Amino acid sequence: MCKVKNLYSKVLEVIVMNIEKMVEIGLLFEQYKELLTEKQREMVSLYYEEDYSLGEISENLGVSRQGVYDTLKRSEKILREYENKLHLVAKLKEQEKFLKSIREKVVDIKEDLLHNRDCANLIPKLENIEEICRELLK
Repeated sequence: MCKVKNLYSKVLEVIVMNIEKMVEIGLLFEQYKELLTEKQREMVSLYYEEDYSLGEISENLGVSRQGVYDTLKRSEKILREYENKLHLVAKLKEQEKFLKSIREKVVDIKEDLLHNRDCANLIPKLENIEEICRELLK
């Protein structure tokens, strides 16, 4: 039973790592796809967005399976290098975090207004939203 549990844990770990990689490359591709060659864009799109296998891409594009694999690996490396230099995905995630925070503050204010609470206690919340907006605009 213990071996089965360990095997299950390892399989689950590999699945999670693959999903994380798919999400990472998807975000990078969304931001930097125009900086790839047409062939790289097509292969990355087919593999990561359309869920084609290496063999299906190979067959459809008339390229060897190894050629598809090499192009995907090279494209992934290029996308990561662009992110390391430009940080667009990191900035996007940061902005998303700020926007979620603003939304939460607005919901708090709305709740206060719905419950007819003293409006004076809204001033610190509004100032907090103002500060978040300043950070977002930096």
